[in-house]
Amino acid sequence: ETSNFIKKVGYNPKTVPFVPISGFHGDNMLAASANCPWYKGWEKETKAGKSTGKTLLEAIDSIEPPKRPVDKPLRLPLQDVYKIGGIGTVPVGRIETGVIKPGMVVTFAPSNVTTEVKSVEMHHEQLTEGVPGDNVGFNVKNVSVKEIRRGNVAGDSKNDPPLAAASFDAQVIVLNHPGQVGAGYAPVLDC
Repeated sequence: ETSNFIKKVGYNPKTVPFVPISGFHGDNMLAASANCPWYKGWEKETKAGKSTGKTLLEAIDSIEPPKRPVDKPLRLPLQDVYKIGGIGTVPVGRIETGVIKPGMVVTFAPSNVTTEVKSVEMHHEQLTEGVPGDNVGFNVKNVSVKEIRRGNVAGDSKNDPPLAAASFDAQVIVLNHPGQVGAGYAPVLDC
């Protein structure tokens, strides 16, 4: 049943390990359990080759880290903007592509505000650079919290800065939607 669902949403079930576990009893979490004599272990195939195991921990350890798109232009959608006393304006977001560094000049779209990055932090630690996947906060010069807001996108002003779009095309997959989709249907799509 789970294999069919995985296939339906576009994944190959052979690349996904299936591990029967009991979090309450700890079965197959860290060590193979005697409570599942029928379970022979999991196997998955990826571009890197085949891997096998019996436990959830082994399945997690077999996950290949994604290739980070550091060579693309910086795109950092803002999740929030804070005003911190003694520091100033601190936009916060997850880096999708590119790299952000202190001293870099960034542009926010669609507000078209350009400023310099004073510092970059993740989990209250200073970074020399932030890479894709990092949730960072960065201090910017001479920008008030009223000028930029959640939903703006930060980009390197010297390398393909982000621009506002009048429209865009998207492919949307609706998972587990109650009822039928018909005339007059008005879904809410969070971008």
